[in-house]
Amino acid sequence: MGFSSVLSSKNMKNSWVSFCLLFPAFVLAVLVPVATGQLSPSETRILFQIQKILEYPVALQGWSNWTNFCYLPPSSLRIVCSGTHITELTVIGNKSSPSKTPKSAPVSSIPSQQTLSKSFSIDSFFTVLTKLSNLKVLSLVSLGLWGPLPSKINRLSSLQVLNISSNFIYGDIPPTISKLQSLKSLVLADNLLSGSVPDLRSLAILEELNLGQNQLGQKVPPLGETLVIIILRKNFFRSEIPSRIMELNKLQLLDISFNKFLGPIHSSLFSLPAIQYLNLAYNQLSGALSVNTTCNKNLNFVDISHNLLIGKLPSCIGSNSPSRTVNISWNCMSSGNSKYQHSDSYCHKEAMAVKPPGDLQKQKLSNKLGLTLALIGGVVGMSGVVLLLVCAIIRKIRRRRLEENKYEKSAADKLGSPLPNRRVPQTRLPALGLPPYRVFTLEEIDEATKNFNPSSLASEGFQAEIYKGWLTDGSVVLIKCFKLKQKLQPQTLARHIEELQNLRHRHLVSILGHCTITNQDHLNPASTVFVVNEYVSNGSLKDCLTDWKRKEALKWPQRMGITIGIARGIQHLHTGMVPGIFGNDIKVENILLDETLTAKISNYNILMPLKDEGGLRLPKGSENPEKEDIFQFGAILLQVITGRRVTETSELDDTKSELESGLAEGLKLRGFIDSSILGSFAFDSLKTTIQIAINCLSKDPSKRPSIEDVIWNLQYSMQVQEGWTSSGGNLGTFI
Repeated sequence: MGFSSVLSSKNMKNSWVSFCLLFPAFVLAVLVPVATGQLSPSETRILFQIQKILEYPVALQGWSNWTNFCYLPPSSLRIVCSGTHITELTVIGNKSSPSKTPKSAPVSSIPSQQTLSKSFSIDSFFTVLTKLSNLKVLSLVSLGLWGPLPSKINRLSSLQVLNISSNFIYGDIPPTISKLQSLKSLVLADNLLSGSVPDLRSLAILEELNLGQNQLGQKVPPLGETLVIIILRKNFFRSEIPSRIMELNKLQLLDISFNKFLGPIHSSLFSLPAIQYLNLAYNQLSGALSVNTTCNKNLNFVDISHNLLIGKLPSCIGSNSPSRTVNISWNCMSSGNSKYQHSDSYCHKEAMAVKPPGDLQKQKLSNKLGLTLALIGGVVGMSGVVLLLVCAIIRKIRRRRLEENKYEKSAADKLGSPLPNRRVPQTRLPALGLPPYRVFTLEEIDEATKNFNPSSLASEGFQAEIYKGWLTDGSVVLIKCFKLKQKLQPQTLARHIEELQNLRHRHLVSILGHCTITNQDHLNPASTVFVVNEYVSNGSLKDCLTDWKRKEALKWPQRMGITIGIARGIQHLHTGMVPGIFGNDIKVENILLDETLTAKISNYNILMPLKDEGGLRLPKGSENPEKEDIFQFGAILLQVITGRRVTETSELDDTKSELESGLAEGLKLRGFIDSSILGSFAFDSLKTTIQIAINCLSKDPSKRPSIEDVIWNLQYSMQVQEGWTSSGGNLGTFI
């Protein structure tokens, strides 16, 4: 027998011996779990129900009546059993999520291709889940779940970990979630949850709270003291950082980036006993950090970039430590590279714009009241003490009443104009009456424009061709065709597309949706975006000012409502998104009016990487497009006041000079203002508005007011007008 045969024989013997030795262990490993870890028939049936309700995702396929669910191989499905009961159910699907989908599918368009089908019922699903009464860990990720989170979730009373991230859950977080007394980890990130977060203090052992990438706001709720991780990034929180966070001695990670948090940063935040990671970026935090700030030695990440902070960076944060990452860019700080910082004036202006009104409002109102009383005093001296003293008393009482009731609904609200705040925070007024934003197909665009028939071409603008179209529901729309740059990165296009849904506002001609097509020719790759806008059919402000019948119907209160609406539309363009949109060609012909005389700005800039231009239209010769918009708004105010069209710079200068001289003598203004508004305005209201217009038309852009200042003063003017109207229209009329 050869050597190889002997070796083969020995190997076979060894293998057999090994098999004989290992076989009992193999049998034991296979049989024992069947005897001790088999689920109860009822919970097995529940798993098959879950498989069906979730529409047979990949992670739940391959099951049979012989499947031992308690001993599945490692995969995107994890089931842990204790005796005959399930204690952990983790299912990770392959569906998309809101953060991975262009923001083109609002709640009203769900279900969609990214979610489970229309037949899915989240209420029925949780009814089945709650039958697994011993569940301690429930993790359902990227499964396309949609609908409001049912309040019956509190029936899972043994839950320690709840993770329903990366789905399409919308609506409020049910308050009953605070009854899950055993909960240690709550992760609801990357959904469409909105509204206020319920009080979570009753979750006495909660360690992780992750609500990031939702639509929650505006204040952070009371939290328990046991939290180790807090993630609230990418929501709509708008308040100061709660002081209670400074008492969380176990907190290691805090991420509140991409919100609207404002006010100062408490120095104690950097020295919390356990803090290691701190991300406060992309908020509106202001003021200076205390130079005496101390830092926890374990703090290894700090990001305070893109805020409104000033002053020097505390030494403990600025020290060159290789173990600590620090980002302070795009504030107004004197530390670091000035190339990546704004000027101090920028932060001061923006901080004032977002500062809660409070004392600043009272101070402004007090100043206005004092100025008014001084004017009344002058009139008293000229016209007789007794009569005008009575007028002064009446006026003072009326002003006081207005201050005491400043939050009550007034005629200004009916015109879309709230009562004044000194610095008006950017408000997202709803785009009333609009259908949900959605993605259109090319077939729908072709049908709406009759295959882009020349008869459908409405105009050719600076940025795009504009077609008039009709949707299948009969509604009329305007469709803008943007030809984009070649070799455009997909992420660049996606970023621009995401911004489109922000262009929905009560005082903008709002965007209803879009359609994107891409030329697949590798030698000439290019994309075209069709942007679908609402159609406003009641004409423009220019039409109202040039048609004498329509002009006669526009009395002073209506004109005030229109101008405040225009200002709010400009505010949304400037501050309602990042980056802001400037150079918006604000002209009377581009201000459309609906049936209720609500002003809507049309032909504003849409930031698109165009084929031939940079995608941003700037006025010729303008180095400051933000202030150029203010200048153009001033020109609109002049035309609203005088009732005359102004098309040339010389005409604008002459009209401005006339009104400036007219302010010195009230009687002289009669010859310059539109005769259609005589008898319908309070003199102080008109005078304030004229002064706003003059300030907006300053030759020096730096002296033009911010849009927040413009809105405040216009609202003050409206308030004066209301007081005059309520008094019978007798006080304050001099012309």
